[in-house]
Amino acid sequence: MTREPRLEIEYCTQCRWLMRTAWTAQELLTTFPQELGEVALIPSTGGVFDVRLDGETLWSRKAEGGFAEIPLLKQMVRDRIAPDRKLGHSDRKAAGDESHGS
Repeated sequence: MTREPRLEIEYCTQCRWLMRTAWTAQELLTTFPQELGEVALIPSTGGVFDVRLDGETLWSRKAEGGFAEIPLLKQMVRDRIAPDRKLGHSDRKAAGDESHGS
């Protein structure tokens, strides 16, 4: 039985991205312990590192040209599953980047 919402992180085993994948999953589960129903780590090949929420791609390393910063991923997940939720330092960092770049 799948619990909703389901977050998937598909990662390249050839690139040895399991540790990055596990850390990303840990960060998202720590931030959204009640809101996320399931986090799946999906081994793949070919340089893939995709983050999907209920089938919607939030981030694709190939399409975006690199890895997403964790605060950005947290904001993307929050905007979809808990839009009224404050993220503390993750929100403040994004606001600080827009104003002075500090």
